[in-house]
Amino acid sequence: MTEANASARRPSGELEASVLAALWAADGRALTPADVQRDLGTALARTTVTTILARLYEKGSVSRTRSGRGYAYLPVQDSPGLAARRMRTELDKSGEDDRGTVLARFVSQLDPDDERLLRELLVQAEEDDGPSPASGPAGPAPEGRRP
Repeated sequence: MTEANASARRPSGELEASVLAALWAADGRALTPADVQRDLGTALARTTVTTILARLYEKGSVSRTRSGRGYAYLPVQDSPGLAARRMRTELDKSGEDDRGTVLARFVSQLDPDDERLLRELLVQAEEDDGPSPASGPAGPAPEGRRP
C-alpha cells in the first residue's frame, strides 16, 4: 500500500459506525444495503455496505429479515445500548481475577463529572433492585471495614 493510500484509509470502525448511524436514523424501518448506501451518500460500493452489514449481523449488532433476494437490517440497540454492550464485552474478556482491576482502572480514568454520575447511577440501581448479592442482606460494609 502506498503512503497516499494509507493516509486515505478510514479509522477502524468508522464504516460500521456510519452504517449504524444510517440504521438508527431510519427510526425503526428496516434498510437494505442499497438503502444504506443511498442514505450514506458516499461512493461506497453496495457490496462494501453489504459486507459491513453482514459483519454487524455476525457481531449481533443488527438483526435481519428477508427482503427479496437479500436482507433488510435493523439495529438491535440504540447508540447508548451498543456502547454499553461493547464496554461489557471488553470487561468480559478480562479474566475473573482481573475484573476488579479493570473496573478500578476504568473508574480511576473517569473525569470527576462522569465518576459522580456513575456513583449516582449505582445508587439508583441499588434502590430500584434492592441490595446486590455482593453487598449482602444488610447492604455494603461501612467505609474502611470489609466483611
